[in-house]
Amino acid sequence: MDRPAVGIGIFVRNKNNQILLQKRINAHGANTWSLPGGHLEMYETIEEAAAREVLEEIGVKIKNLKILGFTNDIMRDENKHYLTIFVESELSEGTPRIKEPHKTSEMGWFHIEKLPAPLFLPLKNFMKEKMIKPG
Repeated sequence: MDRPAVGIGIFVRNKNNQILLQKRINAHGANTWSLPGGHLEMYETIEEAAAREVLEEIGVKIKNLKILGFTNDIMRDENKHYLTIFVESELSEGTPRIKEPHKTSEMGWFHIEKLPAPLFLPLKNFMKEKMIKPG
């Protein structure tokens, strides 16, 4: 039986209170802007998954992790269904860089009230449902 997958999206904030977004390629949600993230692995805590995914995707360490909530993301056209858990964090050390160029075409820092479009469905749903605020 098919079941939803568990995804993790990580809000990485810098000292200017901006969040890091990356433009997706070669995966579901291609050509949309998303948070760094990925899948929760077996026996991993949400915080461990967030720290691992950020390090794997953009090569930085994060601190002050806080679970913000989740969305139920149904992507029928792509035959995908995710529960996406969102985590807030602060940049701890390192300079973000694209470590997976086959998955990400560009990245940038954005103020929460001035995000690029289009957003990846889970992030779009979270922003609409949770109304995350700057800072």
